[in-house]
Amino acid sequence: MEAVWLKDFKIFEDKASVLNHDTGVTGDLARMIKNSLDPDQKLAVGKKEYKIIIEKSLGITCIYNDEVMELMWGIRNQMQYLLPDEKLKVNEEDRLPMCEGMRLVLDRYEYDVKPEMVNKSIIEATGLVFECDYNVNKHADHMHYAGEHLKKISGIEVEDWDLLKLATALMIVSYPKGEQIVAGNLEKLFGNDYPTLLKDAPKYKDKLREVACFRVYKEMLWARKIRHKALLQLAALIRRAREDYEAEQARRNHE
Repeated sequence: MEAVWLKDFKIFEDKASVLNHDTGVTGDLARMIKNSLDPDQKLAVGKKEYKIIIEKSLGITCIYNDEVMELMWGIRNQMQYLLPDEKLKVNEEDRLPMCEGMRLVLDRYEYDVKPEMVNKSIIEATGLVFECDYNVNKHADHMHYAGEHLKKISGIEVEDWDLLKLATALMIVSYPKGEQIVAGNLEKLFGNDYPTLLKDAPKYKDKLREVACFRVYKEMLWARKIRHKALLQLAALIRRAREDYEAEQARRNHE
């Protein structure tokens, strides 16, 4: 995780007067940019036109891409923590209500959210869901690699299993009395494969690292539980935001 801190800040009422294609970058903005960058550093900018103007006028290499836009979205939504209260004057056009990462999470769980509905609580809840998914999915490669043993040793096909089910199976065959530690109805979860997992468990000795399997399983289980609560909270927040949005639209239509 990288930290972000404020190096300098100034409000320009007329942006075109300090940053445009004809005059380039002028005055205080040019000095601010030069004073804030170390030699050979690149400057991340929020618009493609800024990149063109700054590179041409100041000779400073700028970066403008999807990753930078995600960063800009995060910074703009944390303005209240970066700036003194008296300087909190961010134009609506500079606010990005929904970044691409947030949209991907909402689409994954089939939440229909208009950008106008997004608020701080929805952003935070969506971020929590994202973190929970990350804490599960980051183990995907290792889980699938370890899962190959289930096919080779026990003849169990695991291609259609989700990661938590796979982690549960690996716990059963690798960890001492793992079937007594893992959660859920194992007979229902694994069906006819459950007796096979119990019977073949001794065959996995020295094939899997029991401590690693335990840690991964516990982390996945914890993340899934937190995600379940976060999704319930997110659904409630979106429902409330939609009601407020629709009420506001109705009010405007009657004006």
